[in-house]
Amino acid sequence: MPSELSDAFKSMPANLYKKQLDLNSIQELPDSHAWASLGEHPCVDSLIAESVPVIDLSDPNALTLVGDACKSWGVFQVINHGIPISLLEAIEDASRNLFALPAEQKLKATRPPDGFSGFGQPRIAPFFAKQMWYEGFTVLGSPLELVSKLWPEEYCTKFCEVTEEYDKQMKQLANKLLWLLLGSLGINKEDVEWAGPEGQLEGAHAALQLNSYPACPQPDKAMGLAEHTDSSLLTILYQGSTSGLQVVLEGSGWITVPPLPGALVVNIGDLLHILSNAAFPSVLHRAMVNNSKQRISVAYFYGPPATIPVAPIPKLVDSSHPPVYRSVTWSEFLATKAKHFNKALSLVRMPVPETDSSE
Repeated sequence: MPSELSDAFKSMPANLYKKQLDLNSIQELPDSHAWASLGEHPCVDSLIAESVPVIDLSDPNALTLVGDACKSWGVFQVINHGIPISLLEAIEDASRNLFALPAEQKLKATRPPDGFSGFGQPRIAPFFAKQMWYEGFTVLGSPLELVSKLWPEEYCTKFCEVTEEYDKQMKQLANKLLWLLLGSLGINKEDVEWAGPEGQLEGAHAALQLNSYPACPQPDKAMGLAEHTDSSLLTILYQGSTSGLQVVLEGSGWITVPPLPGALVVNIGDLLHILSNAAFPSVLHRAMVNNSKQRISVAYFYGPPATIPVAPIPKLVDSSHPPVYRSVTWSEFLATKAKHFNKALSLVRMPVPETDSSE
């Protein structure tokens, strides 16, 4: 990721982060991590009949199904996506081994204040009074230099091979999904100026985020990852076999996205919400924890070139559908979100035209 993006983020000091590395050994939930009771942030999926759409990408109607899911939910699961289950299992195992390292070892690879890669707390943490039951590791490009501080050469090489292959295959899938999503709106490769002559999106940027949610002694009062939207175009998440991801369905509340063997969760990010002229909602989501086992998830954040203006696609704008948002680059939007969090979208919204009240 270019400096234009990484400069938009600031990491918590290493001495504060060190206190977050020993969650596995905590027997009683500290006040610093005690959120509202479960009754105030309930898991309501058992009370709601709707469930997040599951789409088979080999289905001839996949384009229509994806479009419907994006407009109604902003999130869906995909199967027959082409990513080998062996690779999904390998990235989960690599993540689990990484987070199992001793705290003192992890401190060698924490995110620097002006950097993006390494161990760290969620970047949304400063916006909440309580801390989250979470640990993350960001991979940007080759992780070789970073993980060489953690492991002997043999383990380091294996980790790099897995993450780099995962990144390669996720990029191909993200490209395919983005054109499928845009195609459902009648958008083709000629309609997106920065897509390239063949629609290859060569300038697109991505980040790989490995997430760990340790078993928690009081999961009804803890939060794994607080509610937020993603800043990307889209996010592809592998959540393994342990439940925890929840999304908001407007009018219904929080719904758990059940883990399905080999499935991947795809959710719309803020920039695709802008690009679609608000046709696709940027879904609000969070992660809950449990008291029996660690939950590992792997998120792939896919976005446009950092300095290319992103605005509603002209084909989606007319007199009946004026542009909802102004043009904004990913680096500019990230900087806005780093200051204003979930209010960022409202700050790049176009003013509502005044109506003529004259007779």
